[in-house]
Amino acid sequence: MSQTFTILGIAGSLRRESYNRGVLRAAAQLLPPGAVLDPFDLDGIPAFNEDDEQRPPDKVVELKRRARAADALLFVTPEYNYSIPGVLKNAIDWASRPYGDNAWSGKPAAIMGASIGQVGTARAQYHLRQVFVFLDVHPVNQPEVMIGNAADKFDRDGKLTDARTRDSIRQLLQNLVELTERLRRPRGLPSQPSAALPPPPSHIEPSRVNPAPAPA
Repeated sequence: MSQTFTILGIAGSLRRESYNRGVLRAAAQLLPPGAVLDPFDLDGIPAFNEDDEQRPPDKVVELKRRARAADALLFVTPEYNYSIPGVLKNAIDWASRPYGDNAWSGKPAAIMGASIGQVGTARAQYHLRQVFVFLDVHPVNQPEVMIGNAADKFDRDGKLTDARTRDSIRQLLQNLVELTERLRRPRGLPSQPSAALPPPPSHIEPSRVNPAPAPA
């Protein structure tokens, strides 16, 4: 990359000790050369009210500005009741309104998520992909970083220590940069080969077991 590549990073949990916030912090250390992570905290965004969409709160104005300025997006989502946390969906809704002023449109995006259960936020991630369809967001498909049994992968200070998971995050971010560059490239121009990292597993510890709901 010849210039700084900015990724807007959003964790869909407000909990200070959230594993997903820890994953977002880890992502900032695993970026390809030339890329920077711009983390955005969702705390303080009020519930979406269509009556206010023409005069959104300052936090929403800032979210939309930074989404538009970013080259790509990174969502790190917990899973609540088989789906996306309300705080994340609320922020997505705000930044997509009013109709015709969708700050997410056309952006490439990557998804990750962590849970103390074995499924690793798979259902929430697939629901988020559904939302992307309407938003016209272009997701990275591989690798799927679904971090199960998260309590075993972080130390007491909230640092992600699992090497296999870190490798998968590193590859996902590399693929996000490459997808963004492909979307920018005029049609007809050949792609440029890049130094690929060793292929990671397609996902992290999937399971068909449905654990009890857990804090994010």
